Amino acid sequence: MKITIVTVGKLKEKYLKQGIQEYMKRLSTYAKVEIAEVADEKAPENMSEAEMIEVKRKEGERILCHISQDTYVITLEINGKMLSSEQLAAKMDELATYGKSKIAFVIGGSLGISEEVQKRSDLALSFSKMTFPHQVMRLILLEQVYRGFRINRGEPYIF
Repeated sequence: MKITIVTVGKLKEKYLKQGIQEYMKRLSTYAKVEIAEVADEKAPENMSEAEMIEVKRKEGERILCHISQDTYVITLEINGKMLSSEQLAAKMDELATYGKSKIAFVIGGSLGISEEVQKRSDLALSFSKMTFPHQVMRLILLEQVYRGFRINRGEPYIF
């Protein structure tokens, strides 16, 4: 399985980088995982609705450049479907069983994701009704993907 995490913006915090590296290392046993960072669009402080849509559209174009036609796309959205860890594991197992070996998780920028990316999405997933910084979501997502592989293999979770 090949998993790509497409995310807006660069990661600067050392502690998050270390956590992400640890889960990337752990996941290498189960899948080829890569992170594709796309540039965030510079935006004025007080944006109009039209300017917000334009910022998301430009970021969306960059996101879509990293997604091939044969990729199953899961967007992280506050209004997406909430799944338990076991349900996410089952979804990943189902995708692998039915030949969907390429999965892309999309983490949008501070304004969310564009309508174009939402249309390309096969599953809108929400981790909570709370809003998390998109940099932190990378770490949370990687941990849940790792947990999913452990669940699917019947292996105990190693923290």
